[in-house]
Amino acid sequence: MLEDFEEQQRKRTARIRSFMDFIMGGLLVVAGTLLLIYKVGNLDDINRKGLGVLFVLYGAWRIYRGYKKNYFK
Repeated sequence: MLEDFEEQQRKRTARIRSFMDFIMGGLLVVAGTLLLIYKVGNLDDINRKGLGVLFVLYGAWRIYRGYKKNYFK
């Protein structure tokens, strides 16, 4: 009985974390794309593009992590 509860709690936690990874990953990819395309703020071109690439890569990694749901292994 306790094992069932713990398994349900792990599944629920994995769903919530997966959902958060998808949302945050999507937002980071959008922010990175905006930094790559538009001149935003007071940044030099090289800094803006570097930051945009980092945002896109980290956002893609968050989406991948949400897809894999490999949190407790």
